[in-house]
Amino acid sequence: MGTNPINLGLRFLLELVALYAFGRWGWNQSTGWMRFVLVIGLPLLAMVLWGTFAVIDDPSRSGKAPVPVAGSIRLILELAFFAAATWCFYTSGIPKWGMIFGVVVFVHYLISYDRIAWLLKQ
Repeated sequence: MGTNPINLGLRFLLELVALYAFGRWGWNQSTGWMRFVLVIGLPLLAMVLWGTFAVIDDPSRSGKAPVPVAGSIRLILELAFFAAATWCFYTSGIPKWGMIFGVVVFVHYLISYDRIAWLLKQ
């Protein structure tokens, strides 16, 4: 199920929503020009981390790994990414979004049990 096109589409949407959460949190943390640095910089940093550290031949990705990491490290990175996005929603004044987002991420990982098992074996 982890490589099912529908589940991959869901993960892509979760990634986009997470980037929005980082940007929204950055917007709320400052004023003036620094607000714009954070609203652009935080999602950009998250995208770089997400795309850089990967497991070689991950069937749910392109298979390329700019910086190869063990599957367990990648899983921790993904969980930290989504947990941080959930936290960003909570601290940005929209805790309901955080709760909904967290539940959808949890369901996504339940459905992706085969990918999690694969990651843990790498």
